Amino acid sequence: MTQSKTTPFNRRAFLASAAALVAAPAFGQTGDVNSATTIEVEQDVTQAVRRNISSFRTLDWRPYFSNLNKGAILVDIDSRALHYWSADGETYKLYPSSVPMTEDLTRRGRTQVVRKVEGPEWRPTPAMKQRNPEWPDFVPAGPDNPLGTHALYLSWTYYRIHGTHDTRKIGRRSSNGCIGLYNEHIAELFSMAKVGTQVLLI
Repeated sequence: MTQSKTTPFNRRAFLASAAALVAAPAFGQTGDVNSATTIEVEQDVTQAVRRNISSFRTLDWRPYFSNLNKGAILVDIDSRALHYWSADGETYKLYPSSVPMTEDLTRRGRTQVVRKVEGPEWRPTPAMKQRNPEWPDFVPAGPDNPLGTHALYLSWTYYRIHGTHDTRKIGRRSSNGCIGLYNEHIAELFSMAKVGTQVLLI
């Protein structure tokens, strides 16, 4: 996006405020759903996330989904965790995530992945623009984009699971409704999830 010299685009300031759209996980988990697994914590995990580690636990998909057709994603708002199960039940992933800042921005229920975009573009919703009139109307794909490197678009308008270039909101209530992951984790989830993958937010 080209910026005029009279109104310079302050990338840092924008990312700091637009980080409310995103956050990112600091550790992941892999394993058979029925076996014991180990959480791997990256070395740059913030203290805020370290305090949340105790709330992360492996889950079985059966209480939440009737099947694993096209895979399943469960987002637990309270524990700020995203769980993924592959369609064959062989792959299970657990990622910390950002969640909405307030209850009125939070949506719970069943939806699904309807679109996958690598290098997403971003436009603020009308409500975001009203709250933050200084935000740009459009941000192309790249290091300034608050959606990070990949995005899974859900059937609910404006709701996505996406990455972030700003890792300061890890494991926090920091988004305007979306679920945010580290770029490396959204890239991994992006490679496994399909259009039609079930998504449940609780």
